[in-house]
Amino acid sequence: MHQRESDEIAAELFKRLASRYELRGVRLHSDNGRPMKGATMIMMLYRLGIIPSFSRPRVSDDNAFSESLFKTLKYTAGFPKYFSDLVHARSWVADFVNWYNDKHRHFGIGYITLNQRHSGMGNEIMNKRNTTLLNAHESRPERWSRKPALWNAIETVSLSPSRKTRKAS
Repeated sequence: MHQRESDEIAAELFKRLASRYELRGVRLHSDNGRPMKGATMIMMLYRLGIIPSFSRPRVSDDNAFSESLFKTLKYTAGFPKYFSDLVHARSWVADFVNWYNDKHRHFGIGYITLNQRHSGMGNEIMNKRNTTLLNAHESRPERWSRKPALWNAIETVSLSPSRKTRKAS
């Protein structure tokens, strides 16, 4: 987080990310803001093999995943009306990002955290849930009106998945 927006700052961020992650072939979708369309940023993206993609002008919901994240951020308990300074803003956002990645269970990926999904633990969690459900059903079938719906790992992420995609019978 910085005091100003700039394509140089954004380009430096992606340069650092590329040193940790393989970004070649990744599609980066963003708004039409100057930092994302500036020459320094565009050249860095091309140099790193990142494919830029931009929202349509004056269409705020072209990047629904980002819009969903920002809504979660703004409606989180404790979101300050104002940040007192840059240090306060950085601290609050860092705490939010840690919560969002490590504690918040995301509906669209089967109520697991982003880090559980990213680390590959999601399948193990789904399997444990299924074992628990099946054991509960087997031990007391009279308490169930039907066989429990089992959890499946979510391969494709959507903001509005159908129930069929989320859980299978």
